[in-house]
Amino acid sequence: MTLATHAVIGAAAAHLFPSHPILAALAAFASHFAADAIPHWDYHLFSRTADPKEPLNNNMAINKLFIVDLFRVGNDFLLGMALSLLIFSWNAPETALFTLAGAFFGILPDPLQFAYWKLKWKPLEYLQRFHLFIHAKKRIRSPLMGSTAQAALVTLIALLFNL
Repeated sequence: MTLATHAVIGAAAAHLFPSHPILAALAAFASHFAADAIPHWDYHLFSRTADPKEPLNNNMAINKLFIVDLFRVGNDFLLGMALSLLIFSWNAPETALFTLAGAFFGILPDPLQFAYWKLKWKPLEYLQRFHLFIHAKKRIRSPLMGSTAQAALVTLIALLFNL
């Protein structure tokens, strides 16, 4: 799932608990895994290497392709933050920081994957094992169908939260 979609879902989960910031952060973080359990499309990361026999050995090479990926992921991140602000804080600017925190926690498991690949830190391994376990095994292969489905999900969330 794209970071933008995770951001909007995370912000939505956080906004279910506006008076409880810790619970909001936990809900946003957990929303990432719930969303990843649904079959979805992901864009290809050019610097990522996959080990089909042992997914814990997946990695990302720090090379020229990584710079391309960093640009793409960075834009995806910024789009998610902007959409989250637009959907949840456009008419309540005082909630902007709360919205951004929810979006951030909704995205956080993916950067933690990268941290695991680079550090191989044991606590992150448990999280990575869970991430791999929960992630949908079936994928949407078509970028058009996959991005359209995620745009529809973001639109549905926007409509539900702005009724």
